Amino acid sequence: MLRSPHPRLRLPRSALPTPAPYVRSLTSQQQPPPSPPPSSSPEPAREPPPPPPQTWLTKAIKQSPAAKEVFLTLAGLLGYGSAKQYAGRRAFNMYSHICISRPDEEAAFWKQDCHLPPTFQSWFTVTNLHVWLLTVRLRALPPPQGQNFVQALIDHFFLDVEDRVRAVLQPVGEKSLAPAQNLAPYTRRTDFYTIANGGNTRSSRAPRGRAPESLVTRQMKIFKEQWAGMGMSFDLGLVRSDAELAAAVWRNLLGARGARGIAYENDPSRPYFRRTVNLFGSQVEKLSKIQKRGGIEAEERRDDGSGVHDFPPSEVDKYVAYPETMATIVEYVRRELVRLQDIPDAVFLGEGVIGTENHGLEVLRFGPVKRPDSLTASFAREEPEQGS
Repeated sequence: MLRSPHPRLRLPRSALPTPAPYVRSLTSQQQPPPSPPPSSSPEPAREPPPPPPQTWLTKAIKQSPAAKEVFLTLAGLLGYGSAKQYAGRRAFNMYSHICISRPDEEAAFWKQDCHLPPTFQSWFTVTNLHVWLLTVRLRALPPPQGQNFVQALIDHFFLDVEDRVRAVLQPVGEKSLAPAQNLAPYTRRTDFYTIANGGNTRSSRAPRGRAPESLVTRQMKIFKEQWAGMGMSFDLGLVRSDAELAAAVWRNLLGARGARGIAYENDPSRPYFRRTVNLFGSQVEKLSKIQKRGGIEAEERRDDGSGVHDFPPSEVDKYVAYPETMATIVEYVRRELVRLQDIPDAVFLGEGVIGTENHGLEVLRFGPVKRPDSLTASFAREEPEQGS
């Protein structure tokens, strides 16, 4: 039973508290090449990218017991070994070893079953889901450890998102003002999405390696709103019903496809709706600008480049699998939350000693989204038998 209430969360440096709508972002800057049609055979699970190499200081300290003892003593005197500092470092290991690898590990499911494009927006959505799953369990830790772990996890998540936003908005090339190593991801690289024009130096304006701060801030506002909206909708579905949770999955992970109806025939006078636009609380996308572009219907039909839009009449058969896809994700969410609930608090809290921040995290790793022994899989096996 989860005990403590939802903590108040502080946002990192660029996620300003100004409300923003739920809209797709990083699209005009990021246009990935079209992906080939999915094959009949499922795509094998991908291994997560290797962690970054250790620095010379880390290697030197590990090789010398005397240097390690001196370093740990000095770190303890500076407060590096406090409970809050330890929680921050352990939360970083949870994020980097448990959460950010999930899009790559289940790339076949997210890209083929959910039809998510290989964009940064899709990576953010899938990673945000697993950050939320871990946050739900961390809330139940005894105070103040629960608040410390939750706050640190959200901080690391947004610091990582900000670094990746800068890399997407302003890729690094050979003629960049900033060297590539200074703009490496906060954690590890991923193959889930691609960066357009990354390293392209043939253009007249070579990438500078530094995006305008106003553009970065605008994008961080959008992602902050998506993080908050997705967390609230999943919290509501968690305490209400599976139907409410499935609705949250449909809106946040499946792009709310079909919200304005399904187009079965091509009608030039009434094109199918491409995407859902949320105007409430809008500060990023002003309503007056949308009205100048033709109103809400014209805005819904505008291709924002995110790849998440309603299916055309030739692909309406993809909607048939939506109930099973939503049920699969809902079952996955419930199953993982029960599994995390059964893990003792001591596993999450760790040993509390400097150098053990990454110990005992393997048991926290998420399982596959689709399992052969799941309820949705059993229902799929029973349908042919009943039909025969």
